[in-house]
Amino acid sequence: MTILGNDDWWRDAVVYQVYPRSFADADGDGTGDLQGVRSRLPYLKALGVDAIWLSPFYTSPLADGGYDVADYRDVDPRFGSLGDFDQMIGDAHGLGIRVIVDLVPNHSSDAHPRFQAALAAGPGSPERDWYMFGEGLGESGELPPNDWESIFGGPAWTRLPDGQWYLHLFAPEQPDLNWENPEVRAEFRDILTFWLDRGVDGFRVDVAHGMIKAEGLPSVGRSSDEDGRQAEMLGDELVPYFDQDGVHDIYREWRPILDSYPGGRIGVAEAWVATPERLARYIGTEELHQAFNFDFMMADFHAKSFRTVIDRSLAEAELVGAPTTWVLSNHDKWRHVTRYGDGETGLRRARAATLLMLALPGSAYLYNGEELGLPEVLDLPDELREDPAFLRTGESRDGCRVPLPWGGTVTEGFRFGPTGAARPWLPQPASWELLTADAQEDAPDSTLNLYRTALRIRREHPALGGGQVKWLDSPEDVLVIAREPGLVVVVNISDSPVTPAEFGLTGEPLVSSGPLGADGSIPADTALWLAV
Repeated sequence: MTILGNDDWWRDAVVYQVYPRSFADADGDGTGDLQGVRSRLPYLKALGVDAIWLSPFYTSPLADGGYDVADYRDVDPRFGSLGDFDQMIGDAHGLGIRVIVDLVPNHSSDAHPRFQAALAAGPGSPERDWYMFGEGLGESGELPPNDWESIFGGPAWTRLPDGQWYLHLFAPEQPDLNWENPEVRAEFRDILTFWLDRGVDGFRVDVAHGMIKAEGLPSVGRSSDEDGRQAEMLGDELVPYFDQDGVHDIYREWRPILDSYPGGRIGVAEAWVATPERLARYIGTEELHQAFNFDFMMADFHAKSFRTVIDRSLAEAELVGAPTTWVLSNHDKWRHVTRYGDGETGLRRARAATLLMLALPGSAYLYNGEELGLPEVLDLPDELREDPAFLRTGESRDGCRVPLPWGGTVTEGFRFGPTGAARPWLPQPASWELLTADAQEDAPDSTLNLYRTALRIRREHPALGGGQVKWLDSPEDVLVIAREPGLVVVVNISDSPVTPAEFGLTGEPLVSSGPLGADGSIPADTALWLAV
């Protein structure tokens, strides 16, 4: 097993999120798999990423895209086997690419043997103590134990035939584990060592602010909002089921395990919390290494919005004592091409935002397919949508999970799988023919080659990755950032071209998100890295 050096690799890493079901299909069944990931590792090496983050590939009924885990120590047969995982991670390490895996500790699948045993054992049993079971309210227990509601919409409690209720902050197929039970904690410590022994370089912790619920499970005290949800994952106030103080005891148990392995094994929190001060508690030498910064992804394509988020994020990073993370798209949000306007406008803005992101200090997370400039697929037939939130709220994350186009035409499934393979599990739009990896390979101005160029410069230029951000004077709709030594980033979000000379800048253009004018001017919705 190859162990890569440099324990601080994560501080300025570019991490590529692989959604395995939609990345590449090696066996031809229409579903992406680990051998498909393995086959595309040279592509990721050429792209220039430092690590991949694999969304769940564990045994699962896929009620929520694999975030409903039935066996935390095995690979779902649709994705391959443990042997396939070992081959994949071995090849990745051989190419110098680290591998982070998703860990889903707040809840399991209702198909997990522990939950099935709890159902069979009945109320008051030790088996039920693995999960959050409770008695209902009302004359005959016909009301849920409290007013908590699911993130996916609807009540967070489901009643069983024996009269008890069980908690699921997400889908009913995702019962919440009881982290007050020492056996649950021991189980997950063992799960960590199982994957660390197989060579994984870290864990992205799903719902890292969950697990511990307020003592007594008090009601929130308010009803649903207009979308039928009591609280989003991202909230500005504390609720009794998220960000409870006791969750930090869990990470203080995990950190020594991570530190006991060589090569800089890390934990990254998906923690949606109310304040920077509360986020800081997840990070440090005793808990996790990083927490996702989602503010940048949620910023408007507007200079003031970007600058506000960047300043706040860097201040938070200083507060937590760890580099911030930057992300524009992931498996839970519309792709940023579409969020920024779709079509040519959306793509132009997405490319500019990417150059802005990759020039900032800290680590960057890319979502599979964004390097191709893929838009959100908005016209999927309702009957094919699988997002559990869709039936409850009408919202769907399926459009950012459509299988990637590698080459050829839509009738070939864009070579998502081998010749003669089954159709991809979600239909791809025919308009992606010009966006396939093969179509962009030799096009100098393609989005794929923009990413490759930017990532190469990021690796090589001493100003990028770490350091500080210094804002230079500019109009309110233009961002000008000095990155010492020797690099300035200009992002023109105005309606008219601007020239570097307007800001007292001269130098050599290193990379731009779109064509520059004949006079070196930067068009609207375009970013430039300038060597000064």
